[in-house]
Amino acid sequence: RKSKITASRKLLLKSLMLAKAKEEWDQEIVDKQAEKERYLSERITPLHTSGLSLSQLQDLCRELHEKVEIVDEERYDIEAMSGMEGRKKMFDAAKSPTGQ
Repeated sequence: RKSKITASRKLLLKSLMLAKAKEEWDQEIVDKQAEKERYLSERITPLHTSGLSLSQLQDLCRELHEKVEIVDEERYDIEAMSGMEGRKKMFDAAKSPTGQ
């Protein structure tokens, strides 16, 4: 059986498909970056530190540090819980009669 399409035509179509896929991939990267910037601009208010005294700047730093600690604790708790769930599932599977 002979192919109805020549090898050069196959190669041309393949290269066109790869070029189109690369275009779409590049556009997806640009879109994701724009979405990230939009999301961050909505969620994060810019810091205005000009005109603040030393004590006000220190208070702002303390406040930001407290917020970072809270987020880190929550992240750690989530990671610990997901790890515990994974270990619990493995333990339950090992205990089950089908797992032996």
